[in-house]
Amino acid sequence: MVIADSLAYYGPKGGLPADHPRIWPTLVAKELGWQVELVARIGWTSRDAWWAITQDPRVWAAVSRAEAVVFAVGGMDSLPSPLPTALREQLRYIRPPALRRVVRSGYQWLQPRLSKLGRPVALPPALSVRYLERCRDALAAIRPDVPVIGTYPSVHRCDAYGRVHTGRTPAVLALEAWSAQKSVPMVDLAAAVRENIFSDRANPDGIHWGWEAHEEVAAAMIDAIKNVRRQATSVEIEKE
Repeated sequence: MVIADSLAYYGPKGGLPADHPRIWPTLVAKELGWQVELVARIGWTSRDAWWAITQDPRVWAAVSRAEAVVFAVGGMDSLPSPLPTALREQLRYIRPPALRRVVRSGYQWLQPRLSKLGRPVALPPALSVRYLERCRDALAAIRPDVPVIGTYPSVHRCDAYGRVHTGRTPAVLALEAWSAQKSVPMVDLAAAVRENIFSDRANPDGIHWGWEAHEEVAAAMIDAIKNVRRQATSVEIEKE
């Protein structure tokens, strides 16, 4: 089961179905001989992952049969969000449509300009980690045997965020501490996608990846999953 933002299902030309053969969750599942349950949406943060775990019946069904759970969220948390996230989320509900278009245009004009400040971020690192830990703890209460894998934020060159990502380093430091404390294996998305995202083979929006990046993330995730399963097997053998 993969709980993610749009990086999990966007390719070089836009969003794709959850079963698309070239996105990294599908590549991972194919390599391991598993089926994948991708629970994701554009703009999701660690807080949305918590809401998905507690409110989405697809997640409840998938947990019982999951061989591993991946939290591929947190990247949005670290992006500059000078205007309240709640404002962005509520734009779609503004009526009449003419007013909604005016407000959205204003938001889209302000967002990249104010993003150059680099702060505040969508979710402070401590809060991001708190939500991830609540997710991990909830899963452990139901399935203590299922491995949980986290991710470090990707990188971007997105004009919509002023090409600024000063929130990434504090986020990584907080995630590293959580990983060490709770023994959560981590996959560094930035290391896997950096070359691609700064090339002309990535999505022109500057934040979503090309196919090579999906392949690199899949390879890193497969290694992480195989490693944690080997460790679990070793522990079982030692117990015997």
